[in-house]
Amino acid sequence: MPTPNPATQLDMYRRMLRIRRFDETVKTLFDRGRIPGSVHLSIGQEAEVVGACMALRGDDTMVGNHRSHGHPIGKGAALGPLLAEILGKATGVNGGKGGSMHLADFSVGSLGESSIVGSGLPVAVGAALGLQMQGSDRVCLCFFGDGASNEGYFHEALNIASAWQVPVVFLCENNGYGVTTAFGRVSRNTDVARRAAAYDMPGDIVDGQDALAVHAAVSAAVARARAGGGPALIEAKTYRYPHHSEGPLYDGIPYRDPGELAAWRERDPLPLFAARLLETGVADAAAIAAIEADVTAEVAAALEFAEQSPWPDPAEAHRGLYRTPIGAGHA
Repeated sequence: MPTPNPATQLDMYRRMLRIRRFDETVKTLFDRGRIPGSVHLSIGQEAEVVGACMALRGDDTMVGNHRSHGHPIGKGAALGPLLAEILGKATGVNGGKGGSMHLADFSVGSLGESSIVGSGLPVAVGAALGLQMQGSDRVCLCFFGDGASNEGYFHEALNIASAWQVPVVFLCENNGYGVTTAFGRVSRNTDVARRAAAYDMPGDIVDGQDALAVHAAVSAAVARARAGGGPALIEAKTYRYPHHSEGPLYDGIPYRDPGELAAWRERDPLPLFAARLLETGVADAAAIAAIEADVTAEVAAALEFAEQSPWPDPAEAHRGLYRTPIGAGHA
């Protein structure tokens, strides 16, 4: 696939930085006790998220997972309503009912994300089937982790997607760990993409720290699916710098070698991409600094919006859960 034009590359860097600064803000809020429940950050994985999302059209759909903030941001979602949702505010994308792990933002085609590992895979196949039945050339992108590749959902979803040749692209975010368990301890074959052969679909491995490499691989798979060629499986080898989720639970658990983490930090996707922009002449230092200043201001505005937003009306508690809300009586 051709290299994206300079404007697109600058937008890729902006979106990667939006994810990083957003998640850093979420971590600060969590550490201050402002966010109930758990949060899972995408710090370190921004390149594969943005590279994949920017291979889509605006009207394409996607399904995410519990590491959820980066996916809608990668597709261009507004930050204010996302942060308001995480804080449980009425102005959140789901009225404050979804929270960190259950975001859905239909404005950018994000159909939803779930804390149930692997559960997005059949949802994505269903969404793609719906697009196929409508006679549309739209596609669905499905994000899932290496841990989900050992769930029954994974095999069932890939099997039926291949049998029906639906327009879905499966994107495995292989960050090497399921919570504190190294993927190699639970999978003899640590290359998830090799499993595609069992379902007669293309399977490609790509450097998840290289946004352009991910963009090229996903663009090719999307073009194939859009033309009626059926599903594909892409595995992005990446790494999360924080623990599985925030909080003290994993402190003191020596599940990964400090040297391993340090080596992956040397491949931080943001400075790597910024360096490429400078080396290729796509941007100069002033342009990079301007993007960083803009994103910092955008995240600050999103935080102000979220903090000043009202809490949901208690009367909304059961809306959307039942056909007839509790207390509303029956016809």
